[in-house]
Amino acid sequence: MSSNSFAYNEQSGGGEATELGQEATSAISPSGAFGLFSSDLKKNEDLKQMLESNKDSAKLDAMKRIVGMIAKGKNASELFPAVVKNVASKNIEIKKLVYVYLVRYAEEQQDLALLSISTFQRALKDPNQLIRASALRVLSSIRVPIIVPIMMLAIKEASADLSPYVRKNAAHAIQKLYSLDPDQKEMLIEVIEKLLKDKSTLVAGSVVMAFEEVCPDRIDLIHKNYRKLCNLLVDVEEWGQVVIIHMLTRYARTQFISPWKEDDCLEDNGKNFYDSEEEQKEKTDKRKKPYAMDPDHRLLIRNTKPLLQSRNAAVVMAVAQLYWHISPKSETGIISKSLVRLLRSNREVQYIVLQNIATMSIQRKGMFEPYLKSFYVRSTDPTMIKTLKLEILTNLANEANISTLLREFQTYVKSQDKQFAAATIQTIGRCATNISEVTDTCLNGLVCLLSNRDEIVVAESVVVIKKLLQMQPVQHGEIIKHMAKLLDSITVPVARANILWLIGENCERVPKIAPDVLRKMAKSFTSEDDLVKLQILNLGAKLYLTNSKQTKLLTQYILNLGKYDQNYDIRDRTRFIRQLIVPNEKSGALSKYAKKIFLAQKPAPLLESPFKDRDHFQLGTLSHSLNIKATGYLELSNWPEVAPNPSVRNVEVLELAKEWTPAGKAKKENPAKKFYSESEEEEDSSDSSSDSESESGSESGEQGEKGDSNDDSNEDSSSEHESDSGSESEIENKRAAKKNFKTKGKSDSEDEEKENEKSTTSDSSNAESSSIEESSSDSESESESESESEFRKVTKEKEKKPRQNRRPLTKDVSLLDLDDFNPVSTPVVLPTPALPPRLIADLEGLNLSTSSSVISRTSFSQVFLQGQAALREVFDEYWHLVSTPVFVPMKTHVLLHRMSGKGLAAHYFFPRHPCIFGDKMVSVQITLNNSTDRKIENIHIGEKKLPAGMQMHVFNPIESLEPEGSITVSMGIDFCDSTQTANFQLCTKDDSFNVNIQPPVGELLLPVAMSEKDFKKEQGMLTGMNETSTIIIAAPQNFTPPVILQKVANVANVGVVPSGQDNIHRFAAKTVHSGSLMLVTVELKEGSTAQLIINTEKTVIGSVLLRELKPVLSQG
Repeated sequence: MSSNSFAYNEQSGGGEATELGQEATSAISPSGAFGLFSSDLKKNEDLKQMLESNKDSAKLDAMKRIVGMIAKGKNASELFPAVVKNVASKNIEIKKLVYVYLVRYAEEQQDLALLSISTFQRALKDPNQLIRASALRVLSSIRVPIIVPIMMLAIKEASADLSPYVRKNAAHAIQKLYSLDPDQKEMLIEVIEKLLKDKSTLVAGSVVMAFEEVCPDRIDLIHKNYRKLCNLLVDVEEWGQVVIIHMLTRYARTQFISPWKEDDCLEDNGKNFYDSEEEQKEKTDKRKKPYAMDPDHRLLIRNTKPLLQSRNAAVVMAVAQLYWHISPKSETGIISKSLVRLLRSNREVQYIVLQNIATMSIQRKGMFEPYLKSFYVRSTDPTMIKTLKLEILTNLANEANISTLLREFQTYVKSQDKQFAAATIQTIGRCATNISEVTDTCLNGLVCLLSNRDEIVVAESVVVIKKLLQMQPVQHGEIIKHMAKLLDSITVPVARANILWLIGENCERVPKIAPDVLRKMAKSFTSEDDLVKLQILNLGAKLYLTNSKQTKLLTQYILNLGKYDQNYDIRDRTRFIRQLIVPNEKSGALSKYAKKIFLAQKPAPLLESPFKDRDHFQLGTLSHSLNIKATGYLELSNWPEVAPNPSVRNVEVLELAKEWTPAGKAKKENPAKKFYSESEEEEDSSDSSSDSESESGSESGEQGEKGDSNDDSNEDSSSEHESDSGSESEIENKRAAKKNFKTKGKSDSEDEEKENEKSTTSDSSNAESSSIEESSSDSESESESESESEFRKVTKEKEKKPRQNRRPLTKDVSLLDLDDFNPVSTPVVLPTPALPPRLIADLEGLNLSTSSSVISRTSFSQVFLQGQAALREVFDEYWHLVSTPVFVPMKTHVLLHRMSGKGLAAHYFFPRHPCIFGDKMVSVQITLNNSTDRKIENIHIGEKKLPAGMQMHVFNPIESLEPEGSITVSMGIDFCDSTQTANFQLCTKDDSFNVNIQPPVGELLLPVAMSEKDFKKEQGMLTGMNETSTIIIAAPQNFTPPVILQKVANVANVGVVPSGQDNIHRFAAKTVHSGSLMLVTVELKEGSTAQLIINTEKTVIGSVLLRELKPVLSQG
């Protein structure tokens, strides 16, 4: 035995014992009787010796083993004195593990922990943030009132620490100190108020938890930080998100008016049919006034929506309860899919989620009806899950799906889980009462179950039938007779008692059977269950009052048996019934009314959901799960009738404005003015000249002053230039330039290209036409001067923008020219936002012409002058206007090779203009070529094999294509914001060919005209999971604005966003199908590096676009 003990100890000690020179082996008792039981003790002795060793490696190994013991749930408290000695160790790893140990046992070993309090205080000043935080955790774990002042001081200092991790631990310590000494509440509230202003996502969740524990009623502390918390929510760690969401739910219920009143009014709209028009108008006006949703209310709902995709079930549940309690009823439906997704989790999560769904499904069935099959019971589900799913299926049952559900229930009744089978029978009964159309069907099914071999099934069926018959007893005399016959075979007391009650209630309908049942029951009275005995007494009393001739003696016999029963309830019931139904001298006035008392009409029972009364508890809380108010539960307040002043939340916005607005202006104005001071006069003169000649459309004034620099700048920076232009007259000039180009460019392009190298001033149309072939004809020096002048042009336009007072808002809207969608021969087109149909409809109300879908410049200017305020309101809603593409790449893709197509060749490319066939479709142009010497007839699209959701608008069939002929047709394809392949057949009269179109990710976008301010605002809401970034390394010459613009626009159909910083380039677009924003930022760093950032809700598209842009921007 001793040898075995030695071997065990040798194994457990491992290398540590060897390192200490086998010091532990001499301590082992040679006694065989105690060797096995002393191994744990000796193991701890080894650890103590290792902790007292001079070698840090031995101490570190010992601490790792001790922390491992704690993790396994073993008691390591006896090692406290040996561990606490090492709290001052200089080895950082040992110190960390010592603090982990002390946090666990400081509360149990308070006296020993107090001895080292000076060490903890010194550690609060340690350079390592982990040590500072751990020291604060240990200090707050010592639950001794005497050190409260020290803890308070430590918390105050830690709350101002530079490390967010230390500040987070300060927030944790607040809760511990409050539970130790509630008198410190006021001082702790000051610290909480300070920490609530913290902008770190690491601190936010912990400080809100401290707020909930210490002062949940101090809503005024949240006002200033409300918007910040809403915006930070996506980036906070998961458990912090749960706490913040619950707190903001309570906050919203106190600060905003109910969004549900509008729905209620809509429901009640048709009640007062005969109201006069004036009264009706007054009522509708009253209804409309209170229901404008507060922007802060909308901010909370919008910012929590992405969290429904969280991997943490608690976060999803928290967002679901927030939507349930504070969002409009019309928007609550989006949580159903996320909750159903959680049903794939473990059984504990399923249980909580199903409880909440059960409560929701009572009030709003429509939310979960599409997911009915998700609640079907599986054989592997535990009973508690099965029961909850049955509850939900019952709540969702209606006339449309009841037949499907009843077939499902028939299977459940046969389950081996008897408790579940009984619950299913109760469910069938509830469905029968709720849906009158299937009442008879359910009743017949339950009667069939009475012949089941399983007693529990039969008994439960009897109980449910009894409840159903109470509702319509007249029609079902045969069922009562059938159930009376079952008394001989059923042994379950509850079922027997229910049958006897039914016979007693309907004794006049079965006058022959009832006395015989009483006779049988009298025989077995003494052996029956107490519950059955009480019903036998009731049956005897009822028969005595209705059929005393046959049953008088039987009733007296039963009353005599009950008089001496062992159960006092039965004895009391017997005496009561005897005095009531058997008249004698002592019987009072009640005996006259005995028949009315016993045979009174009983109300039918209401078969209600057990979750009906839980809706007054907040969803997702312990109180809701237990259906009782738990300790610490904070009730949701009712919506206020009048919304409190919303201006209390404006402080944060003002502070943010002070932080960044002046800096942004300085960046836009000062560097540009210093660097380009020489060109200021030229800038002003160009403005005046363009103003004077805007009516006629001539370009001579602008050409004479700007020369080649203006012409060349149109090539790559046209989008920036036009979006930032100072006046409408400049746009007139550019439009005139385009017309001039159309008339002149075709005939003179070759000659002018040759002359362009020599001349210094040329017509802008010539420069524009020659830009198509500039790569082959321009010299290096000319291209350098071109890019320089272009960069100057862009910068000058940026200088102009801050000097305009709100004019750019309307200027962006006025850049309307849908003609730019047509020409695809030039690689550069000017950015002119196209209006969506809804905006056009709104503008038609402002006296615009309704005959055209395109708003002319002249009519738009008139509207602007007539109603500037009204126009600005319209524009505020449609700031994200689609603009025309910055660049249209001419790259074509092979759709069908002429060899494969038997002489028919097809190529396709993406023209990058909005599709005329549908606003969710991508426009595709297909060029068909006939390389044969014969006609190809009836070219059309045949069978389409598209992924789910994808749609295609095909071109009209082409009757014939002449030999060596060519034709271009347009199609529209809704790719559903994915790069999936659209497979279809391209057919001719004789053949069909399988072809496919796969879009580059950049072609799934439409450019968006957006200001820098709006870009930053939208980018701030698309952080966390919606942001992807990477570092790009390239030569400095590849990071000039024209090069970046050309490369980005070549890959993706994005619009340029004006930037006030030279080192940041911004691009905006939206996905064609869903309209989700796609924000691209290229931020130049020091040296030859840049950071590429993409913000979008469509994270898959964003990551694919990032992968495509990175190599393009990196290459020379």
